[in-house]
Amino acid sequence: MEGMDEKSREELLEEYARLIVRMGVNLQADQPLVINAPLACADFARRVAGAAYDAGAHDVTVAWNDERLARLRYDKAKKSVFSEFPEWRRRLYEDSAAEGAAFVTIHASDPEIFSGVEPERLTLAQQAAGAALLEYRQRLMSNKNAWCVVSIPTESWAKKVFPEDAPDAAVENLWQAIFDAVRLAPGEDAAARWQKHIEFLACAAKFMNDHAFSRLEYKNGFGTNLFIELPEGHIWMGGAEKTQDGVTFVANMPTEEIYTLPKRDGVNGTVRAMRPLNVNGNLVEGFSLTFKDGKVVDYKAERGAEILKELFSTDEGASYLGEVALVPYDSPISKSGVLFFNTLFDENAACHLAFGKAYPTCIEGGETMTSVELLQRGVNDSLVHEDFMVGSRDLAIDGIEADGTRVPVFREGNFAFA
Repeated sequence: MEGMDEKSREELLEEYARLIVRMGVNLQADQPLVINAPLACADFARRVAGAAYDAGAHDVTVAWNDERLARLRYDKAKKSVFSEFPEWRRRLYEDSAAEGAAFVTIHASDPEIFSGVEPERLTLAQQAAGAALLEYRQRLMSNKNAWCVVSIPTESWAKKVFPEDAPDAAVENLWQAIFDAVRLAPGEDAAARWQKHIEFLACAAKFMNDHAFSRLEYKNGFGTNLFIELPEGHIWMGGAEKTQDGVTFVANMPTEEIYTLPKRDGVNGTVRAMRPLNVNGNLVEGFSLTFKDGKVVDYKAERGAEILKELFSTDEGASYLGEVALVPYDSPISKSGVLFFNTLFDENAACHLAFGKAYPTCIEGGETMTSVELLQRGVNDSLVHEDFMVGSRDLAIDGIEADGTRVPVFREGNFAFA
C-alpha cells in the first residue's frame, strides 16, 4: 500500500480481520468458526482466528487448500479420482454446520491456475464436491449458518490484475483496491461506514419488494434484450441477512448488490456478458447467451466456449438461472476501473445473473421447503452457482407490475429511484 506506513498497514489488517468476525459472520460467544483458506493466505487466516478468539469463539478450525497442488492433481492423477470426495472433508463441513459453526472463506486464487486442464476433470470434481456437500451448502444457502466470503491478495492473482507492475507493487496495489472495496481506511470507523451502506441496500430492496414486479426487462447497446419473470412471493435481499436464529451477518465483503431469484422457466431473450467469467480457474470472455423458457439454448464466446459447455453439462439446472442481482454501475468497484478477475469483486461492479442453484431464502417460506416444493414454485436447483456480469453504463431495466404498469428500475446503469 504505497504511502502507508507499517503501523497503519498493520492496523488495517487487524481491523479487516475484526470486521469479518464482528460484522461479516457476527460470531457469537462460544460459537465455533471454520475458516477456508489458501496456504498463501496463512498469515491473514491466523489474524481472523485471533479476532474470533477475542470475540469469544468456542474454537477455530482452518481448512487449508493449495491451488498448486490441486493443479498437479488435475494434471497427473487418474481421472477416476475426480469422481471421489474425501469423507473426512465432508464430515468436517457437515458436522461443523450441524454444530452451529459460522464459516469464513478467504477466496484468493490465480484466475488462470487451471487453464488447460481437461474440462471433464473439473466437471467431475465439481459434481463430486456438490453431491458430497449438498446438505452443507443447503444449510448455508438457507441461512441456517452465518457465512462470509472475503479476499486478500496473492502474488499470482495480483500479477493478473496489475500485469505491468513488479510483483511486490502489484500485491500492494491489490491490497489498496481491496481495502477501498471493503470500506477500510486509516482513522475511519469501518463498522459505521458499513452500517450506512447496509441501510442503503435495505432501502433498495424495500423498493423492489414493495412493487412486487412480475417481470424485469433488460436492454443495452451491446446486444442485451432479456425478459426475466419473477415468481410469486419472491423476495429481494441485500446487505445484511439473518440466520434462522435471528443473527445478522454479511455474506460477502464487499457487497453492492440486492438480489432475488427468477422463475425457472421464465427467462427469454439474449444477454451479453460485460466482464470475463472465471470458472474453476479458467476464463470465459466475450460471451453472449440466448434463453428460451428459462434454459440456455445458444451461446457464443470469444474465449472459453468449451468451459461454458462443461458448465452447462454439470446437471439439468446448470443451464437455468438461479439469481438476479442489481448493482449500480457507479459502485466503488466499478469506479475503481480495476478488473479483479475474481467473482467476489467483479460481481459487485455491475448487475449480474447466476447460472444454477437459487437461494431458497429469496421466496416466501423457501428455507423450510423441500427441493420438490421449491421446484414447484419455480425455484431452480443445481450443484453449481456461477455469477456472470451483465451491467453496462447504458443498461436500462424496467419492472413490470402485475397490472402491466411499467416502472423504471435502472437508467444509465444505476438505480432510477436512488
